[in-house]
Amino acid sequence: MKKKLIKSENLDQKAYLIIKAMIEDRQLLPGQKIPQEKLASDLGISRTPLINALKFLEQQKLVVSKPRRGFFVRLFSMEEMVSIFEIREVLEGLSARRAAQSITNGQITQLSKIFKPFQQLDDIEDYQAYSQADRKFHNFIAEISSREFLSSILQTFNIVSLAYLYPTREGLIRSPNATIKEHVAIVEAICSRDPKAAEKLMRVHLQTTAAHLTKEIEANKMLKKEVPNQKNVAMSTSFST
Repeated sequence: MKKKLIKSENLDQKAYLIIKAMIEDRQLLPGQKIPQEKLASDLGISRTPLINALKFLEQQKLVVSKPRRGFFVRLFSMEEMVSIFEIREVLEGLSARRAAQSITNGQITQLSKIFKPFQQLDDIEDYQAYSQADRKFHNFIAEISSREFLSSILQTFNIVSLAYLYPTREGLIRSPNATIKEHVAIVEAICSRDPKAAEKLMRVHLQTTAAHLTKEIEANKMLKKEVPNQKNVAMSTSFST
């Protein structure tokens, strides 16, 4: 990493913003230990502002401190992710509605471009590029809604959503092919300045992801039940005469 902090009275804040961006950009992956000495050296700061930044990120649930082991990027369970998406559904539904009410012509042009590269593809294979577009989409809608407090909360939730169990999916829970039409429909509703449709489509989009996670949780529970039964059958077969 080549980023260097300039001398400043607020190194804590600068360190916080850079580490947060590294988590969002997946330079620091879910479950990964944060290399404090290397990071402090790369940023050109002492350990004190770095630790202060990490403690603040811990308060935001983005990192976790493990005694005698250090700080790690937090890895969330499926159950936690369902709760997160339930909260996102309400807040981002509100954000989409407000965005549709306040979007400017210039912002319409910007929003319309986000998913353009993917709309004509039969099979979206570049998960990294799509994940970046997904983050830009959700963050930009929060920005358009012109509510700083709401935007800050949603940005944190969007970063949290990246800290999931699928490192090969770039933080995406559903495949790009499954979500592209949903994203485009939300974009069209906001750009058409239809607040009711924008809120409904955004909420359905996040509800569907939460439902997808719930199905995976149930499937995993069933699998765990089946594994002991399979072991019992194997033991019974081994010891039968």
